[in-house]
Amino acid sequence: MELANKKILVTGGAGFLGKQVVDQLRQAGANPDQIQVIRSRDYDLTEMDACKRAVVGQDVIIHLAAHVGGIGLNREKPAELFYDNLMMGAQLIHAAYQAGTEKFVCVGTICAYPKFTPVPFKEDDLWAGYPEETNAPYGIAKKALLVQLEAYRQQYGFDGIYLLPVNLYGPEDNFDPRSSHVIPALIHKVHAAQVNGDKTLAVWGDGSPTREFLYSTDAARGIVMATQRYSDAAPVNLGTNSEISIKDLAELVCEVMDFEGDLVWQADKPNGQPRRCLDTERAKQAFGFEAQVDFREGLKKTVEWYRQHAKTLQPA
Repeated sequence: MELANKKILVTGGAGFLGKQVVDQLRQAGANPDQIQVIRSRDYDLTEMDACKRAVVGQDVIIHLAAHVGGIGLNREKPAELFYDNLMMGAQLIHAAYQAGTEKFVCVGTICAYPKFTPVPFKEDDLWAGYPEETNAPYGIAKKALLVQLEAYRQQYGFDGIYLLPVNLYGPEDNFDPRSSHVIPALIHKVHAAQVNGDKTLAVWGDGSPTREFLYSTDAARGIVMATQRYSDAAPVNLGTNSEISIKDLAELVCEVMDFEGDLVWQADKPNGQPRRCLDTERAKQAFGFEAQVDFREGLKKTVEWYRQHAKTLQPA
């Protein structure tokens, strides 16, 4: 798909990943004047009327908008996470189909995979069990959108694709400890410990789970590549095909940030899914995507950005 003459809507385009996607669209030849970014204050996508307004005249829709957070938020607000994400996606897909949108790109979540998925996660294992309990409402709501897109392709010939990015990180992430994911949460904690002169750092869980992380620029590039080159019902993983334990991650963050205190593991807190690591061969074969940013270097860039903006990011 040539993007030069396409009108492109990016939901969540002002967010952490969205800004990178807009930049990658421009680099791929999209006309900046033809890219529309909508904000939740103007378009409440849980309301059908807002979805209908948003899709008018759009050739391509990249759906990034989500109500999302770490384990803490998933435990606190499972109903909101289920309802908001299901309603946003389902109504936007339907409105796009009704409006004659040429292509719909739905960005799903790694949380859709079963709790005990063979590692590395293959897309064909997506339905082999129930997701990890703490994020199941969010994961199932997002996975339902894959079913919807498959059904709309089968019945209406609607060109909708579904991407499964692994855990993202990078500059401009959400660093609020009340709702952030593990990397920004750790960076915030280490910074706070350094500011306060603390010699210990409390970390949720026992450190044994593994996670895979994809730098936001890489993720955005993969999304745009798929927009241009992929038109199939099968879901596609976006990741690095490598994993790191939470223990090793915490130690690496401390090393990068020059924190020499002791880690105190809170084993009474939930670990989340035991392991996460994606098989990324389908993305490579289908549209040539491979991650490029080295994890340690990406982490350094994320820490540098956070330190430059820490004073403005402190929660109220």
